[in-house]
Amino acid sequence: MTTALASKVKMSSPKRRVQHKSVGDWTVDIVIALLLIVVVASIIYPLWFIIIASFSDPTLVSQGKVTILPQGINFKGYEKIIFDERIWTGYRNTIIYSLVGTAVNLIVTLPAAFALSRVEFKPRRVLLFLFTFTMFFGGGLIPSYLLMKDLGILNTMWVFILPGAFNVYNMIITRSFFETSIPEELRDAAQVDGLSYFGYFMKIVLPLSGAIIAVIGLYYFVGHWNDYFTGLIYIRDLDKQPLQNILQMILLSNQTQQGAASMSALESQNFADQIKFGVIIVSTLPLLIIYPFLQKYFNKGVMIGAVKG
Repeated sequence: MTTALASKVKMSSPKRRVQHKSVGDWTVDIVIALLLIVVVASIIYPLWFIIIASFSDPTLVSQGKVTILPQGINFKGYEKIIFDERIWTGYRNTIIYSLVGTAVNLIVTLPAAFALSRVEFKPRRVLLFLFTFTMFFGGGLIPSYLLMKDLGILNTMWVFILPGAFNVYNMIITRSFFETSIPEELRDAAQVDGLSYFGYFMKIVLPLSGAIIAVIGLYYFVGHWNDYFTGLIYIRDLDKQPLQNILQMILLSNQTQQGAASMSALESQNFADQIKFGVIIVSTLPLLIIYPFLQKYFNKGVMIGAVKG
């Protein structure tokens, strides 16, 4: 009886239909795969070339003999960069500016975005318009310099932190996240439990906003890390310069020294190019290390915090 029942079930179960791809489907798949390979290769190869060129013989690099694998491995460029004491001063300054600046950015941006996401906050549309207005119009370099001078933050750490403490674009992303991803029922439940807006923000909203905090935190950190213009305009003391400006000084000073040396102009330029590749690696390595740990939050936060129509 068991055998009969099994055969009956087998006969009644629908057969899987095996779909065979046509020649046109295979052609489309192949074309898409080739396009993806070209796009990925065009993105990855320049990065790979910079890495291998930074410790290859600069003469072979200039002759085009370094393509896939390093040739004539040497680390003279890295020795010139790493054993320069200014590089560690720049690293220290940039780490301080980036960490403190990102903390200040989050402290300012998150409460502002939360306040502007609340429907019962009546002036929110006017404030949002005023914030957005600053994205399109600014005073310019000279008024900004005079403002920093009047505030007394020229040639100090705070010139890297206070002027950019609030970013309107990041605030809009965070505001959209609060509006679309935090259920309003949580506010009702918090109100029943007697929580104030501050308590609701600190105990409920922030713990549920890890993704968007990671996203805008990464945006802010990368912005501070790559900040070059601020140090160039507002900082005079060498011991307060960030890493990006220090690396520029090293590259320029090396080009000047090598140009004045007895070696040929071609060798001088090749050595300067090797240092240039090394500078790129040194300045981006910390970000390459940090990003994989934040990638899952980054992808999630970008999608959740996107403006939805």
